[in-house]
Amino acid sequence: MLTTDAPTFTRRFDPRLLAALGSFCISLSSVFIKVSHVSGSTSAFWRCLLACPVLLLLAGRERRKAGPAPRRRVLFPLLAGAGLGLDFVLWGEAIPRVGAGIATVLLAVQVVIVPLLAFAFLAERPAKRFLAAVPVLLGGIVLAGGFAGTGSFGSDPVTGAVAALLAGAGYAGYLFLIRLSGGTGTQAHSLVLATVSAGAVAVVLGVPTGTLDLAPGWPAFGWLLALAGVGQLAGWLLISAALPRMSATTGSTLMLLQPVGAVLLGVGLLGETPGWAQLIGCAGVVAAVCFAGSGRSAREGRPG
Repeated sequence: MLTTDAPTFTRRFDPRLLAALGSFCISLSSVFIKVSHVSGSTSAFWRCLLACPVLLLLAGRERRKAGPAPRRRVLFPLLAGAGLGLDFVLWGEAIPRVGAGIATVLLAVQVVIVPLLAFAFLAERPAKRFLAAVPVLLGGIVLAGGFAGTGSFGSDPVTGAVAALLAGAGYAGYLFLIRLSGGTGTQAHSLVLATVSAGAVAVVLGVPTGTLDLAPGWPAFGWLLALAGVGQLAGWLLISAALPRMSATTGSTLMLLQPVGAVLLGVGLLGETPGWAQLIGCAGVVAAVCFAGSGRSAREGRPG
């Protein structure tokens, strides 16, 4: 999650409360996507387009403080947005197939991929906590995704799980490239560029396949408005205001409310019924992410 200066009014509230509310808002994203009954490319395109006006306002405010961004802080966010777009599209395709909760949990595969990218391209050795958590994380993914042959929820759980894992890989690429863009005071600028690029990816993938709907109609468009406003903007702003005021460990733990919340919302609001093996796998994924993340910064999270 990219951070920017917190609005003054949010400083009155406990950052843990803000982070919890932000995580809840982001958890609702999978619910909004599922009840909208639109394709992955459609939900990705509209969430990016509808979020852009607010992000442009934030970027303009940021630019007046920090000045123009260097070239690398243009190129890398645009490239990162390609990974984010792939994440949005494939996650949107995974949700109706494997369920909102399971699809969100499987995105945690990025916890494995980001350190591997850092090792391959930046020669950063993975932490011992990461190496210890990987087997548990991968085992949890196998169970949660239904790859073990046990009873699984969803119309096409294996295909949905594969799509969710590929979405996690796209998100890992986004996190890695955003990190390379570096610098402080240009977070909103980077997010605008990444969002525009992600929307372009949705068009590139959606038009040839005929899955991009530019006129989804009601009530689908209303759910997409909620996705952009609540699941993306509100969640991002709340967490951005909270994380700088908390320790990395506290932030990491509270960010885990996102996948946990998605599973609970899927069960409570959408009537999803994951099998016991899937629930055990989800618990394993969350525990592994918590263990691996407690030793590193929590300032990277999913923008909805």
